[in-house]
Amino acid sequence: MRVNEKYSTLPAEDRSVHIINICAIEDIGYLPSEGTLLNSLSVDPDAECKYGLYFRDGKRKVDYILVYHHKRPSGNRPLARRLQHADAALAARPGRQDQPLPGKGGPVGAGEPEPPMDYHEDDKRFRREEYEGNLLEAGLELERDEDTKIHGVGFVKIHAPWNVLCREAEFLKLKMPTKKVYHINETRGLLKKISSVLQKITDPIQPKVAEHRPQTTKRLSYPFSREKQHLFDLSDKDSFFDSKTRSTIVYEILKRTTCTKAKYSMGQGEGRKKDPALLSKRRKCDEYGITSLLANGVYSAAYPLHDGDYEGENVEFNDRKLLYEEWASYGVFYKYQPIDLVRKYFGEKIGLYFAWLGVYTQMLIPASVVGIIVFLYGCATVDENIPSMEMCDQRHNITMCPLCDKTCSYWKMSSACATARASHLFDNPATVFFSVFMALWAATFMEHWKRKQMRLNYRWDLTGFEEEEEAVKDHPRAEYEARVLEKSLRKESKSKEKRRHIPEESTNKWKQRVKTAMAGVKLTDKVKLTWRDRFPAYFTNLVSIVFMIAVTFAIVLGVIIYRISTAAALAMNSSPSVRSNIRVTVTATAVIINLVVIILLDEVYGCIARWLTKIEVPKTEKSFEERLIFKAFLLKFVNSYTPIFYVAFFKGRFVGRPGDYVYIFRSFRMEECAPGGCLMELCIQLSIIMLGKQLIQNNLFEIGIPKMKKLIRSLRLRHRSPPDHDEYVKRKQRYEVDYTLEPFAGLTPEYMEMIIQFGFVTLFVASFPLAPLFALLNNIIEIRLDAKKFVTELRRPVAVRAKDIGIWYNILRGVGKLAVIINAFVISFTSDFIPRLVYLYMYSEDGTMHGFVNHTLSSFNVSDFQNGTAPNDPLDLGYEVQICRYKDYREPPWSEHKYDISKDFWAVLAARLAFVIVFQNLVMFMSDFVDWVIPDIPKDISQQIHKEKVLMVELFMREEQGKQQLLDTWMEKDRKKDEPCNNHNPKACPDSAEYPGGAL
Repeated sequence: MRVNEKYSTLPAEDRSVHIINICAIEDIGYLPSEGTLLNSLSVDPDAECKYGLYFRDGKRKVDYILVYHHKRPSGNRPLARRLQHADAALAARPGRQDQPLPGKGGPVGAGEPEPPMDYHEDDKRFRREEYEGNLLEAGLELERDEDTKIHGVGFVKIHAPWNVLCREAEFLKLKMPTKKVYHINETRGLLKKISSVLQKITDPIQPKVAEHRPQTTKRLSYPFSREKQHLFDLSDKDSFFDSKTRSTIVYEILKRTTCTKAKYSMGQGEGRKKDPALLSKRRKCDEYGITSLLANGVYSAAYPLHDGDYEGENVEFNDRKLLYEEWASYGVFYKYQPIDLVRKYFGEKIGLYFAWLGVYTQMLIPASVVGIIVFLYGCATVDENIPSMEMCDQRHNITMCPLCDKTCSYWKMSSACATARASHLFDNPATVFFSVFMALWAATFMEHWKRKQMRLNYRWDLTGFEEEEEAVKDHPRAEYEARVLEKSLRKESKSKEKRRHIPEESTNKWKQRVKTAMAGVKLTDKVKLTWRDRFPAYFTNLVSIVFMIAVTFAIVLGVIIYRISTAAALAMNSSPSVRSNIRVTVTATAVIINLVVIILLDEVYGCIARWLTKIEVPKTEKSFEERLIFKAFLLKFVNSYTPIFYVAFFKGRFVGRPGDYVYIFRSFRMEECAPGGCLMELCIQLSIIMLGKQLIQNNLFEIGIPKMKKLIRSLRLRHRSPPDHDEYVKRKQRYEVDYTLEPFAGLTPEYMEMIIQFGFVTLFVASFPLAPLFALLNNIIEIRLDAKKFVTELRRPVAVRAKDIGIWYNILRGVGKLAVIINAFVISFTSDFIPRLVYLYMYSEDGTMHGFVNHTLSSFNVSDFQNGTAPNDPLDLGYEVQICRYKDYREPPWSEHKYDISKDFWAVLAARLAFVIVFQNLVMFMSDFVDWVIPDIPKDISQQIHKEKVLMVELFMREEQGKQQLLDTWMEKDRKKDEPCNNHNPKACPDSAEYPGGAL
C-alpha cells in the first residue's frame, strides 16, 4: 500500500471529483451551504470522529496533538486552494519528503498569488515538514487540520498504531497485566470483622467509582514483550493500552525524534543567507525533539486530549466526567478521593501528589482535635492564671517605663491586661505537651505516608520500577544539547584555526575533510559541560540568592522601623483610646504589610529561581526540577518565615535598658515585648500570615488569575476567528477546546504551597495550637480546588511514572527535624514557661505563682535617663514618677552594681538552655523510635510482592516445560518416522524438508 493511500482521510470509493465539484459550486455561490447538502446525504462528519477524538475515518484514535501558527488570508479560502486540499492525498507520490499530510489543510495552491515571503515562518514550515516526515518514518500516523474556528492555528493529530505501541511499551519496560489472575490474601478472624465494620461505616463517604472498590483478585503484571504477547490478555487491543499510556508512548517518540536536514538548517536560499542571526540559531537548535521545537516556536503547543466533555446534555460517559462528578466537585468534599482513577487518567506522578495530600489532610484531623483541646484548656484556666490576674489587678499600681523616647510617657501595667489574658490561651503548660505531640505526629505522618506509598506502588505495579529504568526515558534537555553543540562548534573552529597554520600535504586534504565531517557528527557525543562551563552560572546563583535573602532581611528591617516610628507617632495622639491600643494597631498593620510583601515576593522569587536554574543548564529534566525546587524552597522559606523568626527570637532581646537603650541608625529605639511576653504577638503574626496566604493564594492566584487568563485567551481567539456565521455556529473539535485551556505547569507550585503550610503547622505550633485546624479546613477546599483545576481548567498533562514524591519527602523530613529545634527554643525563650518554673521551684515563698510578675520586673530611677530621652510629659499619669519598672533581670538602682545583670538572669538562662537540650534530644529519640517501630513496608504488601514473584517464576517455568514437552513430542515423532525408513524402505522416506521435524 502506498503511503498516501495509507494515511488518506477518505475511503477509496468516496475519492471522486464529484465531491470536489460540489465544494466548487458552493464556493461559486450556487448552493446555500455545504452543511445543508452534506447533512442530506450523510451524517455529520464531526460526529463520526466524535468531534476530534478520532481521525476523520472515525476509527483511529487521536493520541496527541501538535499545534502551530500559520499565516493565511482571512475569510473563505480560494477555490484553487480548496481543490488542492481535497486532492492532496491523491497528488502525493511515494518517496516525496514534502508531501502534505491528510486532512483539511495543505500547501497554498499554485493559482493563488503568493504573499510576501517571511523567512522565519518559512523556516518553521520546513522544520515542521521534516519533523512530521520523521514521525511518519517512526511509525506514527498523522492528520492535519487547518480549517478550524481558531483563525491562523493549525493542528496535527497523531495516532500510534498497534505495532508502534507494542514496540515502545517493550522499550519503556511498561508493566502490563497478564492473563494470570491470583487472589489477594485477605485478613482473617477479628481483623476481618473490624475491616468489614469499618467498610460499612465508611461506605457513604466512598466515591462511586469501580476502581475504588476493594479488590479480592489482581492480575499478574509483567514488562511488555512482543515475544511474549501470548502471556497478555489481547482480546481487546483498543483498550489494552489506555489513553494515558498511549499519550506517554507518543510523547517519548516526539522527544527523541529529531529534524536535522541541512536544507534549512545550513541556510539554503537567497533570503536565508542574508540573516546570519537566524542561521546561527538554526545551527544551534536544529537537531532536537519536540521540546526544542516548542521553545523555538516551531510548534506553539503539544498535548494529549481529554477523554471528552465533563458536563452538558447528551455527554458520552468517560473518565473525565466521572472524575468531575466524584472528585472535582465541592459537593463531594466529605468523600475519599478516587486515587486509582486519578492515576489512570493523569498518571502516577499526579496520582501520588493527590494521595499524599489526602494522607496529609487525614493526619491533620487528630492534630486539629488535640490543638482545639489545648486551646480550650487555655480558655478554661485563664481566670485561674495568677500572673495575668496580678497584671490586671490595679491595686498593685505598677508604673512602667516609657516605650519610646520623649513622646511616650509612663504607663500602668494594668492597661496591658487584655494582652496578658490572651497570652495565656497559647502560653500554658498544655502548649509544651502539644509541641511534643506535634513532633511525634510529624514522624508518624512520614511513616504512614511511606506505608501508603508502598501500597500504591503494589497496586499500581511499580514495585519493580527503578530509577535505572526511568533513565532510559531521561533524555538530555534541549537547552543542554544546545550548549553542548555550541561548545563543540567552538572547539571545531579552534581546531580549524590551528590546522590553518600547520602546512598539510595535498594527498591528506581529502582525508582531513572526511575526519572533519565525521568529527562534526560525533563531536557532541564526546563533549560535556564541566564545572568550568557552569562556573559563571554558579557564581550568579550564589550572588543572586545571597542578594535576595538580603532583600528579605532589609524588608523586615523596614517593617521594624515602621513599627517603631508608627508607635512613636501614635503616642503623641491626644485620644486616650488610640494611645491605649497602640500595640495592637502597630502589630496588625505591620503584619498585613508583611503578608502583602511575602505574597508579592513569592511570585518574584519563583520566577527568579526558574531563571537561575535555566542558566545552570541542568542535563536532564529531573535534575532541572530538583535544582528548581531547592532554590524556590530556600527563597520562599526565608521570605515566609523571616518576620516570624524576628518576633519569636529577636524582638525584645537586644533592647538594652532605660538610660542605655540600643538604637537602629542612632535614631530608632529597638522595640520591646509586652509585659506578658512576645508569644501573643507571635501568634497574631503567624495566624494572619498563614490564613492570609491561604485565602489570597486560593481565591486570587488559583481561582481568579486562571479564570482571567482563560477569559483573555478566549476573547483573543474569538477576535482572531473568521466572521463566518456557519463556521462560528459549528461545534468545536476536542483539540480546539483543549487548546483554549491553561497549559500544565508542573506540580512544583502545588507541593510548595503545602510544604510552606506544613512549616506553619509544625515549626511554630507552640505559639498557635489552632494552626492544624486552619490547615485542615484549607486542605479540604484545596483538594477539590486542585481537582477541579486539573479536570476542567488545564490541558491534560502527559502521564509520568514515579514511585515516590521525590525530593519533597526529604524536605518534609528536614522541616520535621527543624520543627523540634524551633519549638524547643520557642517554649524556652519566647514563652514564660521556663521563668515560671524557675520562680515556682527556686524563689516562690509559698509554692505558688504569687509575686511572679514583680520578680520579672526590674526598677529604674528616672533621674538616670539620658539627656533628651525622658518623657516630655512626666505628669501624664497625674503624679510624679521617681521609679519605673521594666521587664528584665537587673540589679536595682540602690544596689552597689546598679543596672547590672542579676544572678536570676543566669539561673533562668541556664534553665532555658537545659530545657532546649533535654526537649530536643528526648523528642528526637521518640521520633526515631516511632520511625523504627513502624515498618516502611506493610507486612501484607511484602507478602503479596513475594507471592507475585513466586507466581511469575511458576508461570515461566510452566511455559518452559510446555515448550520442552512440545519439542520432545516433535523429536519422538521424527524418531518414529525415521525407524521404518532405515529398516525397510529408505526410498519411501519423505524428504526432511517436507515435514515439520526437518525444521528443528
